[in-house]
Amino acid sequence: MRHRESDALHVAWANGRPSRSANLLAAISDLITKTLVIVELEVRKLWHDPSDIFLRTAQPALWLLIFGQVFSRIRAIPTNGLPYLDFMAAGILAQSVLFMAIFTGGMAIIWEKDLGIVHKFLASPTPRVAMVLGKSLSSGVRSLPQIVIIYGLSLLLGVKLNFNPLAIMGVVLIVVMGAVCFSTFSLIIGCLVKTRERFTGIGQLMTMPLFFASNAIYPISLMPKWLQMISHLNPLTYQVDALRGTMLANGTSTYGFAVDFTVLLVAIVVMTVISGRLYSRVVM
Repeated sequence: MRHRESDALHVAWANGRPSRSANLLAAISDLITKTLVIVELEVRKLWHDPSDIFLRTAQPALWLLIFGQVFSRIRAIPTNGLPYLDFMAAGILAQSVLFMAIFTGGMAIIWEKDLGIVHKFLASPTPRVAMVLGKSLSSGVRSLPQIVIIYGLSLLLGVKLNFNPLAIMGVVLIVVMGAVCFSTFSLIIGCLVKTRERFTGIGQLMTMPLFFASNAIYPISLMPKWLQMISHLNPLTYQVDALRGTMLANGTSTYGFAVDFTVLLVAIVVMTVISGRLYSRVVM
């Protein structure tokens, strides 16, 4: 009798495994589908008003055309054998992605809160994580034109770029990951603040330290020790390092691509979880 009960339990457990696996796959598929729906909604906004892309081109163009041209003549910054414009090009691409992500992610939530759209999203069965990932991935899509623009400016300035298809795919992946990372960070800020004015002030306060406490326009070795420690905790440092190794013909990665991608991925996961938990606070 005991053997029969044991066999019955074993059969029931064995039959239950496929159903749990099927439920897990169904949940993942549902999460991906709803995330892509949010991405589509956000990209439609860009399609109806593409002027934002061109307006955000001005700042990286000024950095490359003015700052880059001046500092390439000084020759006082050690760049590990790279011409300064080559060294700087990857940093300016990362900078344009940073600024795009910071000022579109959180600001969009505050706008949607004021228009009453967030309440409708929260009342739907869409997971909070899907909402966060959808908005973050849409920032990645918004950043893709920046690649074309920075590549074009870099070519005009004589930067030696790597046009290997695998390298270009790597640049696209790094740009999207960076945009998702900093857009999620922006969403966390947007969930905590109440007004557009306060978000703008905090966004400006955060973007410049993130930019200057990285290896975007000068090596970390030039920084004081305390700033080097902050730079090593800054995800932008690893995004720039990965871009410098893939974007440039003679570029190399200081930390290694495995470290760069791991840091970005861990930052994305941690901030997505935090942002998903804070998302409901937008309506408070």
